Amino acid sequence: MEPNVHFWMTERQTFFQRFLQWTELLDPTNLFISVSKIEKSRELLLTNEDGSIHDLKDKRIQEAWNRSLATVHSDNSKLIPSPFRPAAFLPFTAPMVFLSLVPVKSLKSTILPQLSFCTYSTAFNIINGNASYNRHPYESLLLGTGVIASTAFLGLFPRLLLMKNAVKSVLLRETLPAVILTQVSAVNVAASRSFEPVRGIEVMDKEGNVVGYSRRAGTKAVRDTATSRVVLFGTSAFIPEIFSHFFKKTPLFVRYPQSLWTLKLSCTILVMGLMVPVSFSMFPQIQRIQCSKLEQEIQSATEETELFYNRGV
Repeated sequence: MEPNVHFWMTERQTFFQRFLQWTELLDPTNLFISVSKIEKSRELLLTNEDGSIHDLKDKRIQEAWNRSLATVHSDNSKLIPSPFRPAAFLPFTAPMVFLSLVPVKSLKSTILPQLSFCTYSTAFNIINGNASYNRHPYESLLLGTGVIASTAFLGLFPRLLLMKNAVKSVLLRETLPAVILTQVSAVNVAASRSFEPVRGIEVMDKEGNVVGYSRRAGTKAVRDTATSRVVLFGTSAFIPEIFSHFFKKTPLFVRYPQSLWTLKLSCTILVMGLMVPVSFSMFPQIQRIQCSKLEQEIQSATEETELFYNRGV
């Protein structure tokens, strides 16, 4: 069994335990671990997999698990490219989120932030999604291109309405950018991982033996991940807007109006810094599902009452 799958399956963690685990996996130093160090950590875990699970107090074992979980995909055991590892998510997306919320006077100035956010999100979701089903590289490329184009348009069109003063309500004008960002993030997950509900993903028993491919499990994996993104980007977008709204009423803003952008950037980074591990921890990485909720062919292929699948990040 893939060590990462074995870890997530064996460690029945609570939300708080998963949160603490993710704070370690999101350490930026995980972006710069050499391939040789990762290979040594994997060898250590593979040679004594069962023992390693129960030796988490050993610093060497703990470090090996963190390196493996932070850099290796649970489905195909391949290294995740550094820019798309979970630890890279905050440094890449926080500036894009901030720029997406900045009021703009021309469409040109909002195209780059919106296109950058959609491009990075699409690549991250495809790479870190469930990879247990068969897909060709050209399919991922075509899917990614279509998702980037469609979600970028979805994000730009309402901004065009704002610039044309088509939206008269002040409250709506202030909150619409946050609503757009939240909607785009959820649609991006659903679209970039749309193969999973169509082709199905692997479901396995407690020993790691693949029982079959389930479209229902794929649908649930995508839905749960999209929900976590809504919580992440919704909170990260609305809280800075709320702070900014009240800050504009203070004497400090009247005296130093440029300080608004410093406050907004700092608030965005702080909120996202908390919400990224929260959103990644909302649902287990290896989720359980009752066999009775899956397709009939899977139910007839096993006597197990509970099966497992990789949700993805």
